[in-house]
Parts: sequence; C-alpha cells; structure tokens
Amino acid sequence: MRKLNHLLKVGCAVFVFLIGIIGNSWGQNEKAYWNSHTQLIPMRLPSPPAGFKPEYIDLNGDGKPDAIKSMTHNNTPILWLDDDGNMKEGDLEGDMVNDCLLIDRNKDGIYGGQGDLIIDWVDEDGDGKADMQIVIEYPKEHNAGGHFMIVMDMDHDNIFNYINWNNFTLQCWDFSGLSDFYQDYSGRTAFLKIHTATYAMRDLRLNWENPFLFYDPDNDGLSEMAIRLLDSPKVKDSNYENRQLGGTIDWVSIAVDLDNDNTTNNEFDFDFTLGFQGEGFDYRDQVHPIKNMRGLPEADQFFIDPRYRQLTELVYPDHDSAWDLIFQRGKWDRINFVYDEDDDCGRWERVEFYDPKDPFKIGTRKGGIDNNSQSDAAGDRGEWDMDNSGKARLYLSRFDGRLHLYGAETGVWRIDQNAKYFQGFDRSWRNRDPQKFATVLYSDLDNNGFFDHIEYDLDGDSIMETVIDFKELGIDDKCELIDVSKFTYKDFTAMAKRMSEGIWKRANQAVEVARQYGINPLWYAKWMQASTIREKYNRGYWLQFYLYKDMENLFIRQGDADKLRQLNQAYYSGDWSIIEKKTKRSS
Repeated sequence: MRKLNHLLKVGCAVFVFLIGIIGNSWGQNEKAYWNSHTQLIPMRLPSPPAGFKPEYIDLNGDGKPDAIKSMTHNNTPILWLDDDGNMKEGDLEGDMVNDCLLIDRNKDGIYGGQGDLIIDWVDEDGDGKADMQIVIEYPKEHNAGGHFMIVMDMDHDNIFNYINWNNFTLQCWDFSGLSDFYQDYSGRTAFLKIHTATYAMRDLRLNWENPFLFYDPDNDGLSEMAIRLLDSPKVKDSNYENRQLGGTIDWVSIAVDLDNDNTTNNEFDFDFTLGFQGEGFDYRDQVHPIKNMRGLPEADQFFIDPRYRQLTELVYPDHDSAWDLIFQRGKWDRINFVYDEDDDCGRWERVEFYDPKDPFKIGTRKGGIDNNSQSDAAGDRGEWDMDNSGKARLYLSRFDGRLHLYGAETGVWRIDQNAKYFQGFDRSWRNRDPQKFATVLYSDLDNNGFFDHIEYDLDGDSIMETVIDFKELGIDDKCELIDVSKFTYKDFTAMAKRMSEGIWKRANQAVEVARQYGINPLWYAKWMQASTIREKYNRGYWLQFYLYKDMENLFIRQGDADKLRQLNQAYYSGDWSIIEKKTKRSS
C-alpha cells in the first residue's frame, strides 16, 4: 500500500511538473508575436508582447496623443509619430498612411539616431492612402554609410520598400521565385536613393539615384522599361563624410523588355540596355512640390537630422521629362550597349553592362568584360561607342540580323548557349564562372560606325581561329540607322518583332539552300520550330549559323574555294540567293 501511495505521489508530481512546463511555454508563446522566431518571411512589424502597455505622449499640449512609445520583438523600443491627427489611446501602432515609425535598433534610448531605422509614410493628396514612403537607415557609426531612400507609389498598389522585420534592415533586393521582388519595382513606380546618411548631405532635395523610373506601358502591373539616372557625388571620400550632389545627371541606363514577355514567375525580363556617360545635363529646374511632408514640429526632437521632414519639394526628372532630357539636353561622351543573348536576365535594374576590357579574362574585378560584379559571367553581348560618334543610334545588321550600336568601335559576345551562368547581386557566392567559353569579337576597322570585322574563338582557347573581313569579301557594311530618341515602347516592340521575323526568314532560306547542297537540316529539327519572338530570334540565329558552318565544312572538304567565298558573302550580307543553286529554265 505504501508503495502504491509513493507511486501515486511521484506520478502527481511529474504531472504537475509537466503541466507547469506546458503552461510556461504556452504563456511565453502568448507573449511573443507569432512570427518573431519562425523560418517564415517577416512581412510586418511584430506587435508588442502581450500585456505590454504602450506610453502615449501628447507633444503639442492639445490633450490628444501624438506619439506611442512601445516595444517590438527582442525588446526593441519603437516610437510611432502621428502626423495626421488620428491617433488615440489604446492604439498599438500608428497608421501606414501619414505616420512615422522610428526603431531604436541599438536600444540607446534615441529613436531616430545613429544605428536606427526610420520609416515615414506620406499621403500627399489626402485620399487616405500613402503616396510616398521615406526610409532612412543610419549606420552604427558616424559617417559609415547608411541609406536615404524615397519610394513613390504612382500606381497606387500600396507596395513600398521591403524591411526585414526580424533584424530591422532595409533589404530591397529580396525576392521570391525568379524575380518577384518584395520591393515595389513593378508597374509605374519610382524611387530616389543614396547609400549614405542624411546628415552627410547638404541638399536633401537631390539624390544619387535621382530617380530610378519604372514604366508599365501595357498596364499589366509589371515593368517593361526602366531608366536609372545618376547624379554622381562631386565630393566624396571613403569615410562617407561627404556625399555632395551637384544637380547634374551624368550617368543613365535605359533597359527595355523588347518582346514584352514578362509575366508571372518571369516578372523581369529586360533584353537590352543602352547607357550614357559624360557631362550629362542639369536637372535643377525639375522641381516637384511635396504636400503634407511636414509632421509635428515638436517631434523634431526625436531625429538626429529632422531636415527631411521639413522638405517642401524634391528635384528630379520624372517619367514624362526624363526621356527628352536624356536625348535633347544631355551631353554625352560615351555610349554603352549590352544585349542579353542568353535571355537569363531577371534583374529589376537592367541587363548589366559589360566593360570594354580583356575579352578572355573572367571574374569580378579581374579585368575582363565581366569586371562588374553584377554583370553576366557569360552570355551577353557588349558594344561600346567610346566617343559618342553614333549619338546612341542603333542598326539591324545584315550579317546576323541583330541589333547593334552604331558608332561602336568594338564589341564582344561571350557565348553561353544554355544560360548556365547569369548575372545578379548573388553571382559572387555562386562561384559559377565558366572555365572555358566561346567568344565573338566585333570591330569597325574603317571607322564608319558599322562593324566590318568579325573574329571567332569557338573552342575557348583564346585564339581567334576564324576571321571575317567585309572589305576583303566585297560586302557593304552600311545599314539603315535607327534613331530611338523619339521612340515609344510600341516602337521598341515593333523593332524587336521586325528583327526576329527577319532572322527567322533568313534561317528558313538557309534551310532551303542547305538542302540544295545535300545537307540534311533535320539534325536541327528543334530549332526549326518557333512561335514566339524570342524563339524566332534565338533559334533562327543558331539554325542559320549551324547550317552555314555545315556548308563551310562541305566546301572545305571539297576544296572549293569559290563556293566558300560565295558562302561567306551570302551569310555575312544576309543574302542567301548569292549561293542558291539556280534552276535551269526549260527551252
């Protein structure tokens, strides 16, 4: 009996102990916000712990709360400021319409100071929806970087910047799938940004990326064009003590989705980028008044630099003025061009430029064409007009039917047929640069603006085994010029369709000519089927090139130098009738 009683006591004790553990765990889970420590995406600011009582502050003495001192996860202090007069006691947070959130990340009791994060929403038109969001991220140490970013919601989808609410950092590069970014880069939108603290800037009306413009001409909620305009700091140093902007745009990129094939799971698919460098243009007359930015003056005490809340205007080229300012007002020394030949670009900014450097060196900052850490290791085609002799005009060449930069002295295509290597901010840690790659070099030897000299290294040994010279072949390199300075997006898509259809037509002509010489094109049956603009562009090029090389091999084996010359003339002039067998007329 004693043994039974002892067992019952032990059992009861264990039961009470387990209940205590479960109860304590339940209580802890009740207090913490449910998504504070999970592996799920942190999409919002965690609510204060259960039972926490916020402090309500009346800053202007009108008897109503103007601020909420509260707490978020990890005991991080936060401060909500009411800039539209609708805060009341009992609220756990401000609104995301016209209020301001300050996060004391370093827990030093200063909410908008060194090491802290500020998110400020502005409703300019009073419709109850924020039109602008300002994010200021101050570095841990004075003059050690930071962010000052303004996002403008022009398509009224209420999507702004992306904050990682687990560690309270700006992470505007995070995405889902291939290119579905959490930051609002899709649709008609814009942002202004500089990687420095506001207190290091004299004029907060100006910015470095000033602005980054996204266009949605077909109104599908995705971006078909993006223009980046830079006001490069004229005074700067490695310690970020000075980032003074002069009001001059001196660097521009224009990225275009030529075939308009962006869609769900392929949100960004820019095909080429046109770049401008030089003296640029003064944009200080591009003034945009700001309504409703000014919050309570009494709240300035919480900010290490409250000047941004006192702004009444911003100065930047907008969606409507940027294009003409670039082409009409801009003074440019150099034009850059890059085409995404392997169609693997999922970046929101642009197809990243190649540099006019060594075509055979590869790797970030290794002195090759992919020297830029964000460029594609292989697969893109870069061309450079180093004196702007071509005035940013383009042309469709006869030798490959593709888009080229008029005035470019040189060009390089580093081939990546299967798109194994691609660009992106994450390229460095992927460590997937190819060890060997095929290369095509383009040159304008007669300096008339059109490429007339092409070299091939197809086996990847850095030795150009094939050299084609148009002058030696008697081929006229001149083509019709394309002036994009007055283009609309419809003009770009029409040009892309014309280019694609032209390549596909010549590919089918090559099929018929190859058959005449006994070459079976069915080896390339995969490439003989195409329906989209991209498929006709890509498969048409490769189908024609492979058949050309097969015919070249045939004539070399036959020792027929005349046919070989005619073949080169036919392929590089885009006129297959030169080598087409003529049928005899019956008498």
